[in-house]
Amino acid sequence: MFLAESTRRCWLKGAGAVFALAGLAPDIFAGTQLEEPLTDAVRSALSAALRSDPPPTPEFAQPSDALRYQHWLEDMHPRLSKKFPQPLGRKEFLQTVWYESQRAGLDVSLVLGLIQVESNFRKFAVSRAGARGFMQVMPFWVREPSRGDPSVLFHLQTNLRFGCVILRHYLDREQGDWVLALGRYNGSRGQLPYPRAVLAAQRQWL
Repeated sequence: MFLAESTRRCWLKGAGAVFALAGLAPDIFAGTQLEEPLTDAVRSALSAALRSDPPPTPEFAQPSDALRYQHWLEDMHPRLSKKFPQPLGRKEFLQTVWYESQRAGLDVSLVLGLIQVESNFRKFAVSRAGARGFMQVMPFWVREPSRGDPSVLFHLQTNLRFGCVILRHYLDREQGDWVLALGRYNGSRGQLPYPRAVLAAQRQWL
């Protein structure tokens, strides 16, 4: 089940200080995801990331949905200007992170919070554990779909697709428990600092 709001506030108590520490030293939360057998659906979703074209221009059934998306873009552009100084690169990142979040059934603000904690929006970040890119994906995830070439994890859409699919996979395994799912993503299941940091960072992107 999803975290109740009261429980969520409990997890976030004191998270401001935790996240401030993470902002100064993102590797403080660096962990190692555990390699595990994958379902056919997850394996297929990861393989598709290596064949996909750039995310298409979103199409919406309702004009109100398109308007909300445009308002979101307008809000995010200036907030990410320091991380992505080039407007075209910023637009591509925002379009891709929105697309991949929606595709995986994740809140885009949570994905942005995770990216902030994991890599501080650095495309070519590599952790001490060897995790790569925006969402710090471990190389073993690409062993099967890309014949073990970890460089694909520096490709924008591939990295975000893998990260979102993996997070969705962990969330399903933990039956909707965000704290356990985020801990599993970081390789620190059952420990609080990393989930607290991500949930605190998420609040900056709501």
